[in-house]
Amino acid sequence: MTALPPSPLLCARDLTKVYQTGAAPEVRALGGVSLDLFPGELVVLLGASGSGKSTLLNILGGLDTPTSGTLSYRGQDLTNADEKTLTAYRRESVGFIFQFYNLIPSLTARENVALITDIAEDPMDPAAALSLVGLAARLDHFPSQLSGGEQQRVAIARAIAKNPDVLLCDEPTGALDVRTGITVLSAIERINAELGTLAVVITHNVAIADMADRVILLSDGRITDIRSNQSRRRAEELAW
Repeated sequence: MTALPPSPLLCARDLTKVYQTGAAPEVRALGGVSLDLFPGELVVLLGASGSGKSTLLNILGGLDTPTSGTLSYRGQDLTNADEKTLTAYRRESVGFIFQFYNLIPSLTARENVALITDIAEDPMDPAAALSLVGLAARLDHFPSQLSGGEQQRVAIARAIAKNPDVLLCDEPTGALDVRTGITVLSAIERINAELGTLAVVITHNVAIADMADRVILLSDGRITDIRSNQSRRRAEELAW
């Protein structure tokens, strides 16, 4: 018997986003984006600044709503969902990683992660989440005692400690040097492999595309190409 293809975790159809501020000309950030994202994939959204990557990521994560088009998660329509539904989606199903770490300086690494586990339905132990990103020995260190790469890995641990289905990463290596950036990408790679989390990484760095299952290229708010890698390169093999 032929195996059925997996159902998409996220399904976007004809997403547009138009910003209008006062008398200024409207800005079309997305111009009709359609894509399916599947469980366990590692996807890179690649494009220059202003191509629509962050806008698309924010819509996928329920942080923003499209001007038109539809978005569904596990078949549930999010486009017309009320704020309660969107809040539950963001809280339980999506982990966010941004370029800047947004850690609370007065809390230890373990305590920063516990901020999320205290409100999640089925969380990981904070120590286990930090161990998964290679910080088992840094649980009780404050952000000021951690390097930039270590702080970003605490942010990753915080994002995945809720056991999300989706991990959305907005330029996670943008503020880091190459060596540290590769360490951070290795942590994302491990989470994708060991937890089966759909990981979506947006970047303008072409080299990072080699670690993805699929690469989605954006330009001027539109998808210009989607390609699959026959084999993924390990993060530790990347260079830029």
